[in-house]
Amino acid sequence: MTQEEMIKQVMAEVLKNLGGSDAPAAKPAAGSVSSDQYPLAEKVPEKLKSASGKAYAEFSLQKVISGELTSEDFRTNPQTLIMQAEVAESVGRDAFGRNLRRAAELTAVPDAELLAVYNALRPYRSTKAELLAIADKLETQYGCKISAGFIREAAGVYEERGRLKAE
Repeated sequence: MTQEEMIKQVMAEVLKNLGGSDAPAAKPAAGSVSSDQYPLAEKVPEKLKSASGKAYAEFSLQKVISGELTSEDFRTNPQTLIMQAEVAESVGRDAFGRNLRRAAELTAVPDAELLAVYNALRPYRSTKAELLAIADKLETQYGCKISAGFIREAAGVYEERGRLKAE
């Protein structure tokens, strides 16, 4: 596969999955998308923007090659994840919808901090107090209420199962 063919393949996959608006991870009006509008890129491309605010229609292989589009333009927009959550929930996939809503929240958290949270959630890596502090920070600093609740729940489960770091 040539480099250009590889870029085309990657672009096709990214464009297939890209979307949203440049708004923060606020919940859209109820029923803004449903399963009959899925896949969003095909059915409602006008609703899709990258996290940098570029419209879905602005993406092309030529713009990638010329450098007009950067990696920041390909970051997932929280609104896209919320729309995907609505689609999932509209067909009864509530757990998947909750995961997508958590992901939408977490787009506000810097990558390095997300990696630190991931590592802290590994068994025996954190005390209960450390996990609760992470949850509080995510909620207060980034507005990640769903994710903070998830980490608080994990702290309790780790405690019950003996998976916390010794103090």
